[in-house]
Amino acid sequence: MDYSLRPMIHQNTDTLQGLIVAAYGREYEVRIKGWGANSPTLMCSPRGKKSLYACGDEVEVIALTESQGVIEALLPRRSLLYRADAFKEKLIAANVTQVVIVAATEPGFSDELLMRCLCAVESQNITGVIVLNKCDLQTHLKRGRDSLAPFAQLGHPVLQLSAHTGDLEELRRHLAGHVSLLVGQSGMGKTTLINALVPDTAARTGVVSEVLNSGKHTTTHARWYDLPGGGALIDSPGLQAFGLAHLSGEQIENGFREFRELRGQCKFRDCQHAQEPHCAYRAALAAGTIDARRFQVFQSLLIEHRKKTKY
Repeated sequence: MDYSLRPMIHQNTDTLQGLIVAAYGREYEVRIKGWGANSPTLMCSPRGKKSLYACGDEVEVIALTESQGVIEALLPRRSLLYRADAFKEKLIAANVTQVVIVAATEPGFSDELLMRCLCAVESQNITGVIVLNKCDLQTHLKRGRDSLAPFAQLGHPVLQLSAHTGDLEELRRHLAGHVSLLVGQSGMGKTTLINALVPDTAARTGVVSEVLNSGKHTTTHARWYDLPGGGALIDSPGLQAFGLAHLSGEQIENGFREFRELRGQCKFRDCQHAQEPHCAYRAALAAGTIDARRFQVFQSLLIEHRKKTKY
């Protein structure tokens, strides 16, 4: 630690501004601002019982020892990505400007999980980028490309690459100047991407379980990585679900780009886009101008929302 922090220890009054670079439940690793490349870090806990912080948050802390501190205040956020079900919310990352959703040719990925994540991303007005990793594995490459084709048609950037072969220049261009959050199911190769993008990270890589057709979790907490040349990546634990209980019906609709121009065109103002006559959404589906799979997931999200608001 830089010894210039020592005069502030034991006084317990001088606050320091810092950046949360790792989140471990109720413990947070905070990098103190103002020391440049040699900025010290403190392991900090929040005051009180509530822990409402995420990796990427900017906070005010007090140093209690050379390695320990306490979080005093949260500075204003510019964005917050989180998921929620009927029982709890899970903060993922704060102050990101871009979310990179990683899928892979092997093992299979859930297009519904991808849609749910993009819905949350668009509700925060954050840029979403999709990566199809492991494109050096040819067996299921076409299946992966076909699954992501509807997203590309809607204007979502879809990058095809292989972290193992090091073909990452297009991804690096998308990451430049951004604070990017890396999300995806376990086994998609996020940790391998981190290792390739950030030298000397020593991040562990996992082994894919062929029996379960999913990867073993290798990231158990969110962590910030500075990128060479500027920008940053926040790696997050592998996702198996992405609840959207925190979104309104309007936000869910806005999360599907193809429906934005159709809003207000149904005959009935409270149209549920199910069996009602003269539904603009179902007319577009029948005409083939919107993807049937995306419409199916959209309907399931609306059903979830109606159940939530009923009780």
